Amino acid sequence: MYSNRSLAGWALPLIMVLFASALYSTELDWSHDYEQALAQAEKEQKDVYLFIGADKCKFCDRFKKITLTDKGILKRLNRDYVLLYLSRDQHKIPGRFKTKGVPRHYFLTPQGKIIHQTWGGREVHGFYDVLDEAELNKMD
Repeated sequence: MYSNRSLAGWALPLIMVLFASALYSTELDWSHDYEQALAQAEKEQKDVYLFIGADKCKFCDRFKKITLTDKGILKRLNRDYVLLYLSRDQHKIPGRFKTKGVPRHYFLTPQGKIIHQTWGGREVHGFYDVLDEAELNKMD
């Protein structure tokens, strides 16, 4: 027979992990298809944020875990962009985008024109600067 104490000992951490992963997965809705993302951006009258990463990239993982969990960044990305994540190991990436030196960050118009591009695993404050630079480039 299981005691309530032993049940709480393993159930609570499991529930917390499931809740945290569900929360993270619902925070950003990533597309993995370039053409679909452009069509969605056109429909929603937004630009596209293209994040190119790799499956076994410690800098990509760190960027996802630290920067892409910041509430302000989540709000801004969801408000202003259709989100497109392409792994150089899994997805078809149009040849005009660089795939070496990930993570790579591209900001695109709904027609696919590059507004701004940069690379690196940016920390939270650094990524706010990247978002600001992308906004400034839209005005040019």
